[in-house]
Amino acid sequence: MRVLHVVGARPNFMKVAPVMAALAGREDVEQWLVHTGQHYDRAMSGDFFVELGLPDPDVNLGVGSGTHAEQTADVMRLFDPAMCEWAPDLVIVVGDVNSTLACALVAAKRHVPVAHVEAGLRSGDRRMPEEINRVLTDQISDLLFTTSRDAGKNLAREGVPAERVHFVGNTMIDTLALHLEAARALGAAQRHGVEPGTFALVTLHRPSNVDDPHQLAEIFGALRTLAEERAVLFPMHPRTRQSAERHGLVEDLGGVAVLEPVGYLEMVGLTDAAGLVLTDSGGVQEETTYLGVPCVTLRSTTERPVTITQGTNRLVPRRTKAEILNACADAGAVRTAERPELWDGRAAERIADFLTSWAEARGS
Repeated sequence: MRVLHVVGARPNFMKVAPVMAALAGREDVEQWLVHTGQHYDRAMSGDFFVELGLPDPDVNLGVGSGTHAEQTADVMRLFDPAMCEWAPDLVIVVGDVNSTLACALVAAKRHVPVAHVEAGLRSGDRRMPEEINRVLTDQISDLLFTTSRDAGKNLAREGVPAERVHFVGNTMIDTLALHLEAARALGAAQRHGVEPGTFALVTLHRPSNVDDPHQLAEIFGALRTLAEERAVLFPMHPRTRQSAERHGLVEDLGGVAVLEPVGYLEMVGLTDAAGLVLTDSGGVQEETTYLGVPCVTLRSTTERPVTITQGTNRLVPRRTKAEILNACADAGAVRTAERPELWDGRAAERIADFLTSWAEARGS
């Protein structure tokens, strides 16, 4: 079985690493890794390959920034020659970024089976470009590996045949479980001068939060007030920093400790040690649920409702300063040991087992 994996942005790396590791131990499997370059600076991309034990990409398409249309088109144009060079039996795409959809489209048009890891997640908000990527990728994928039962229900409602859908668990949690002790050993909280369990950690990058200066000012105002009560660490995404600087909002953060983007292990260590996390990231919602850390999500919807029904997450649909602070106060500091079904660190092995049987049945 010849397998071509695709990554494009930071969240993809944590999802594909355990799948590549699980397949590496299987006989008669060749695999290659394509990095589309959708995330292209080292802080957001390069260091993750080292930390996660990912092999160097066999090719980096170097797509870089651009509009959604430009990125999608450029990835398709540049990925097509890679398909010709390696002639894979299967293309594996993960997550919901532009690279996910673009490479799935190229593979489907070349009649190469596509496997989508993290299929079936839905926020119900078609204004999110990621939601469009999710829906379309699932419609053209041959194998859909889901992280939760609700994802399978979403796919059934959309008419995806049940035989294509396989509930395996969450490969991002595989990566988290594998590296958790190493992350804890870094002592990231202490290195930033805060005590575990006492501080709030912030991640913020979605356009709906950071591109609108009024919305960003509301969030920054809440963070400034929160910093009067407890330490607040804010590793700032490049997009957020650019917007804050453009609109003259950086000084509005007051006592918030603004950091440069941090590596995967350091981020896991900080998340694990935090008393509260504020985020708009889907992956962070999952990680806080696994770790039992209270999470306030600055969004009106989530494609990961299991983090609310079983986890530690709560949404803030009206992201005003007052509503954010109220949600932080209600979140409390109580940790829960409850974890969603099959979030056990073995999702990638289940994927590898299935793919081995699938390839044998097809005679690959």
